[in-house]
Amino acid sequence: MNSLGIYEKALPKNLNWHDRLELVHELGFNFLELSIDESDERLARLDWTKEQRTEVRDAIWSTGTRIHTIMLSGHRRFPLGSYDEKTRKLSVEMLYKAVDLAVDLGVRNIQMAGYDVYYDKKSVTSREYFVEDLKKCVAYAASHEVMLDIEIMDDPFLNSIEKVVHMKKEIHSPWLQAYPDLGNINAWPENDIGSDLENNIDSIAAIHLKDTLPVTNDFAGQFKNVSFGKGTVDFNGCLKELKRLNYNGAYTIEMWSETSDDPIEQVKEAKKFFDDIFTDVGIEQEAI
Repeated sequence: MNSLGIYEKALPKNLNWHDRLELVHELGFNFLELSIDESDERLARLDWTKEQRTEVRDAIWSTGTRIHTIMLSGHRRFPLGSYDEKTRKLSVEMLYKAVDLAVDLGVRNIQMAGYDVYYDKKSVTSREYFVEDLKKCVAYAASHEVMLDIEIMDDPFLNSIEKVVHMKKEIHSPWLQAYPDLGNINAWPENDIGSDLENNIDSIAAIHLKDTLPVTNDFAGQFKNVSFGKGTVDFNGCLKELKRLNYNGAYTIEMWSETSDDPIEQVKEAKKFFDDIFTDVGIEQEAI
């Protein structure tokens, strides 16, 4: 049995927390994945007051819809591997605040963006800064018993589960795991997604469901806003394999429909797409 969640950015944006979580429940999902992205608006969540945190926690209890992942994509703007010391310090502080927020909200996992740097040129130096700062982050998360999950990215730095597993050899902790995005793994031609899942199943904490178009010699790939079934991810094959591997963790549908004309209808279509596949491969969703 697996839980199925929806990314916050798939839903209408201007909802209070009770209505947002109630909508998640009505749409047939078990949980919401909270977004803390690059925007000042969502980064401000790291500094929520006690009253603001209480509002969210009360909404979780009253609706019965949990939040068990925070997507901390704000590290793309303030990366752990930055060449600027002040930025690196801010990046680590962001993670510490995210851990504190997770504790207050009862969140189990923080998904980290697997970028050393995103807007700057990559180097061995940026990689070393990333590893140094990631060690600090893992230590803080471990002390609070919050799991850090590195997402498999739309970026060559950490674009396979195998690369995250190698990073785990540099930082030995059960509190550091992988959060593969099936679309991102699939989009890189050097990856064999079936082998990547099979060889590294013990390091998978959660999985993103997203379609993509692959990288080629003359195309940078499309990693966002590819309609399900219009990309090249073999969801039937991947989910059948994960069923065989006894993966019982969470799946999250990742979409960015919050500003579309009818985000709810788009989410319903995505939910049906995966409901049909779950039925076909024998995955049972946790009861709502």
